Amino acid sequence: EMVTATVRANLKKQGYTVVGTHSGVKVCRWTKSMLRGRGGCYKHAFYGIESHRCMEATPSLACANKCTFCWRHHTNPVGKEWKWQQEPPEEILEGALAGHRGMVKQMRGVPGVKPERLAEAMAVRHCALSLVGEPIMYPEINALCDGLHRRRISTFLVTNAQFPERIEALRPITQLYVSVDAANPEELKAIDRPLFKDFWERFTRSLRSLHDKQQRTVYRLTLVRGWNADDASQYADLLDLGRPDFVEIKGVTFCGDTATNPLTMKNVPFHEEVKAFGEAISAARGGEYGLACEHAHSCCILLARRDKFLVDGRWHTWIDYERFQDLVHAGKPFGSEEYMLPTPDWAVWGAPEGGFDPKETRFRKKRNHPGKAAKTNGGAPPPAASPAS
Repeated sequence: EMVTATVRANLKKQGYTVVGTHSGVKVCRWTKSMLRGRGGCYKHAFYGIESHRCMEATPSLACANKCTFCWRHHTNPVGKEWKWQQEPPEEILEGALAGHRGMVKQMRGVPGVKPERLAEAMAVRHCALSLVGEPIMYPEINALCDGLHRRRISTFLVTNAQFPERIEALRPITQLYVSVDAANPEELKAIDRPLFKDFWERFTRSLRSLHDKQQRTVYRLTLVRGWNADDASQYADLLDLGRPDFVEIKGVTFCGDTATNPLTMKNVPFHEEVKAFGEAISAARGGEYGLACEHAHSCCILLARRDKFLVDGRWHTWIDYERFQDLVHAGKPFGSEEYMLPTPDWAVWGAPEGGFDPKETRFRKKRNHPGKAAKTNGGAPPPAASPAS
């Protein structure tokens, strides 16, 4: 079995529900936030998902990398091929959905949780296959995604770009991400700490495999100050390989000090640094990729291809999820332009809301540290919550 008793205990302690012997599910902090009406994640701002109706899951807790910034503290197993007991996709899906709903039910009675959103959350509409490990390692990943689509659940799959043959064989999904954690082999080896010796060849082939995908594709960059955030032009050059629809750039999240993690808070870039990096990539491409969206709370921005997603001067980065399901069930070829929707004004680059949905209520934690209070609120105690501007 992939998950030993020790690994299972560690994952449970971190809030996971382990499904079978190799899968897992966990409720995202943004699911909890939107249940309370306190705002959604960057996918809500960029792509229009309902964060409280999103399930974060993985069919493979194992991975082929040991990334320095992995927020799972390397409690998951590693491997270069599937060598474990394998459960069928329907069993995984039923277990994941049951586990997710069970954790959502625990939010009943929590102060601020809206009853109508709690009811909506029981009907999952989106699945982020990005929880931990490498989802695409699971041998029946296509059947698993098909099962989600039969339930009319959208599919956002993230891969670490070490299994190009699996990417090439992947059937249509809502949106496919490839992690681009460095732009040269030296930095990629230092940051991702891959198991494969031919990691760079696998990485570049994975990027090339996006070129022929007809559905939405994304390069996902995690910026780590002092490690991979110096030369935007190298990342701009990599865009020629896959010609993705989008480029997501996010500042690394500090996950605490551990023996396996060399990063500190000094490695976490500010939102303005992330924006400047995106501006540099856009400039290096001559504006081919425009500055489309930002979600300041997540320190995350989105670049999008102007030729496909800027229509009559307006960005169309949101997704028509019902249209996608109709297209995928029709069984005919279709492209990303066929299921796009206009991006709301509050989510676009430079909007005063910074990607925060004005229908939500912004919540600010009370800061007991006097230095933080002075810095954030002129020395006065900050309010517990205030209406979004």
